[in-house]
Amino acid sequence: MIPTRQRSSAPLMIATCGLLVLAACDEPVDFDLRGLGGGFTTAQAAQTATADRPRPDNRGVISYPSYQVAVAERGDTLSDVAARVGLPVADLASFNGVAPDVPLRSGEIIALPRRVTEPSPATGAIGTGPIQPSTVDVTTLAGNAIDNAAPTPVADTPPTSLPQTGQEPIRHKVERGETAFTIARLYQVPVKSLAEWNGLGADFAVREGQFLLIPVARVAAPSRADAAATAPGAGTPTPLPPSAATPLPEDDTANPPAATPDPEKPVADVGQASAPLQSTDMTLPVQGSIIRDYSKGRNEGIDIQAAPGTSVSAAASGTVAAITESAEGVPIIVVRHPDNLLTVYANVTDVSVAKGDAVSRGQSIAKLRGTADTAYVHFEVRDGFDSVNPNPFFE
Repeated sequence: MIPTRQRSSAPLMIATCGLLVLAACDEPVDFDLRGLGGGFTTAQAAQTATADRPRPDNRGVISYPSYQVAVAERGDTLSDVAARVGLPVADLASFNGVAPDVPLRSGEIIALPRRVTEPSPATGAIGTGPIQPSTVDVTTLAGNAIDNAAPTPVADTPPTSLPQTGQEPIRHKVERGETAFTIARLYQVPVKSLAEWNGLGADFAVREGQFLLIPVARVAAPSRADAAATAPGAGTPTPLPPSAATPLPEDDTANPPAATPDPEKPVADVGQASAPLQSTDMTLPVQGSIIRDYSKGRNEGIDIQAAPGTSVSAAASGTVAAITESAEGVPIIVVRHPDNLLTVYANVTDVSVAKGDAVSRGQSIAKLRGTADTAYVHFEVRDGFDSVNPNPFFE
């Protein structure tokens, strides 16, 4: 849910030294290595800790509220996966762009075009139904239950299975020209985690039309605001040097004139190009009614209803980072803004921009799809990996 940048050229010795330095660090390795040239870097993505992919059931099915995927086993073909999940192999082949007899990698993700029977203990799952966002502290509940439980005889009937909980990952459809590295940069995740979640090979190769699960963050990457909270040298007081008790006598002969700026070389305002967006820098992408507000873990954005065909505008100036689509083929537009912010526009049609286009605030980028009852835009604001409440940006 990316403009491809050319790799920085560096001598072989520099690349080798970089690998040795990275191998000696405790942080995750950034396999992209674009930071060696001092330009665009994926360090923030490489430092984002991600959770493990959920364990599939015996059929290989992982079920989320919005979609289901199957995980291939070693030696599988698409025909094997189709037989396990109970879907026609032709449907899987056309949906994933893979021939039925092509060998699949162990752990490779196969997107399901429609839902199959939900996982349950009968299919080897640890819980019942699709993975839902956790609304309670399961650890606390389990601890209290253990502490308060009295010894009871073994029951003949199996205990009721608890529903599975977790965060639903974004499902990204690979476009022509995209690579695992550009996709990892877009979502600020390590390319190694992206490969592990999707069973990619050692070369991180992806194919056009392939569906990838974006790893869920366990610990969010540090934001720029956090990094700039403490000025250099302000965190720890500097100890007085030993000579401070008896300072040196003043030297009247060393009075250099104050430096004056060169009038032919005006000082550039380096902060102007990358100034962060403020709370009033965005405008609503659609003038309508908010029918569903932001709720972390439940609704990662806001849903704005308006008449079908209403113009959907860019909330702020930026660059179109990606145009992908949902499992139902509905376009999703992602626009990148300064200060690592992204805006997402879903449930749209008639997209009028392309990946890499520069857009201005209020510029039309698509139209609202649906009927009078279903026409709304799902709008998100993301700070790198995490979603944030869009409402303060409009106040």
